[in-house]
Amino acid sequence: MPAAQAHYGTAAKMFHWLTAGLLAVQLPLGWLMPGIRRGMNPGAAMSLHISIGAAILLLVAVRLLWRLTHPVAPERELPPWQRIGAELVHWLLYLAVLLTTITGWFYASARGWSIALFGLARLPLLVEEGSPLGSTLGGFHATLTWIVLGLIGIHVLAALVHLLVYKDRIFYRMLPG
Repeated sequence: MPAAQAHYGTAAKMFHWLTAGLLAVQLPLGWLMPGIRRGMNPGAAMSLHISIGAAILLLVAVRLLWRLTHPVAPERELPPWQRIGAELVHWLLYLAVLLTTITGWFYASARGWSIALFGLARLPLLVEEGSPLGSTLGGFHATLTWIVLGLIGIHVLAALVHLLVYKDRIFYRMLPG
């Protein structure tokens, strides 16, 4: 295991903010799309939603690998409960985002949707159209989205508490620059 760095580097910050930006577009897009009915084909909004989801999946997977190979030491000034809580929320966010994107892919696959990612390469189907496994896993997509949103809320609230209440440098660790 590589030695932990004292601060987040440019790549870690870039992965963080790209993921945050894509999620900021993805979540409202998912909720603003029309309801999905049996036999419907994905329109432009659904294709964009799935394309962004695939980009998030790839970005979070690369970000996770980066974090594992470029660890950053926890802030020494934090009490143990805050260090543990921060680690827990971060790992749960990785897991929840990965599971949300994968269950969305299963959902699209079970419907037999052939999606061209950003109008380019086709997203392969994970299961056959009508697959009970794909439908079951896809059914968790909406619930996982709420879990991701809750974890993002906890993450943002904790950052704001550090900025406005504790007035320490934790908030600034992930800012660009």
